[in-house]
Amino acid sequence: MSVPDHLFVPMSQSPGRAEQIVRPRLSLWKQAQIRLFSNKLAMAGLIIIMLLAILAIFGPLMTTHSYSKQDLLHGNQPPSLKHWFGTDDLGRDVFARILFGSRISLTVGIAAALIDFFIGIVYGGIAGYFGGRIDNVMMRFVDILYGIPYLLVVIMLMVVMGPGLLTIIIALISTGWIGMARIVRGQVLQLKSSEYVMAARTLGAGSWYIIRKHMLPNTVGVIIVQITFSVPSAIFAEAFLSFLGLGIQPPLASWGTMANDALPTILSGNWWRLFFPAFFISLTMLAFNLLGDGLLNIFNPKQRR
Repeated sequence: MSVPDHLFVPMSQSPGRAEQIVRPRLSLWKQAQIRLFSNKLAMAGLIIIMLLAILAIFGPLMTTHSYSKQDLLHGNQPPSLKHWFGTDDLGRDVFARILFGSRISLTVGIAAALIDFFIGIVYGGIAGYFGGRIDNVMMRFVDILYGIPYLLVVIMLMVVMGPGLLTIIIALISTGWIGMARIVRGQVLQLKSSEYVMAARTLGAGSWYIIRKHMLPNTVGVIIVQITFSVPSAIFAEAFLSFLGLGIQPPLASWGTMANDALPTILSGNWWRLFFPAFFISLTMLAFNLLGDGLLNIFNPKQRR
């Protein structure tokens, strides 16, 4: 069946309107924000992280119990209206200790991730941009540090500095920045041969200007994703060290120390003492990993749907 030619009428449109942009231009951050809000799992992780941060900051206002006050007459009580998460063998309120432990865990995770961020981008940016012998020397030093177990570093620091929160943070950042440095170096090696970097160098831009204005802004997506994965790794490392007795020392409360104290009594039926610390450790790590996966889909074109 043929269609008559008179049914095809050209649309009248002025030249100015033909070149008009229908959809407004969106910046990279605005597009990332829109895609983040449309990712339900990433938003769920972000909401959980925000709730945990609120609990850590305003937790003491939510309970009348102290995390360190002992009451031997009310030891190992199950969850109730008076003690929401029960009590431990010394009569201390588990809910109050969970809230205080969230401060320790989030402080260690965020502090270690931020310090790794600053050290890693500077070290990796310099190694990747200058290349050659400088890159070989710097990356061989990274390989040496990568072969040192952080548990050995913690033990050595505990002997010198003594156990505590600062010791754990220093131990985690002593080798934790290596992954960030390698990622930034790989991105810089790809970007330094791009056209806009060559144009900036031709126009007389200095090395530090190119790194600061061109290299690092184009690696910010990968850096943000790496940070979201570094925080749960540091939180788990702190909980693991505290579980082994190498981290936070009594009377301070940490999710790892609480799990360690509850392990011998788990066969006695005191399930709440191990359940709640393990639950919050798992929930925190799950939230950061969900957020990290969402950011990976946002900033990595190969992973976008």
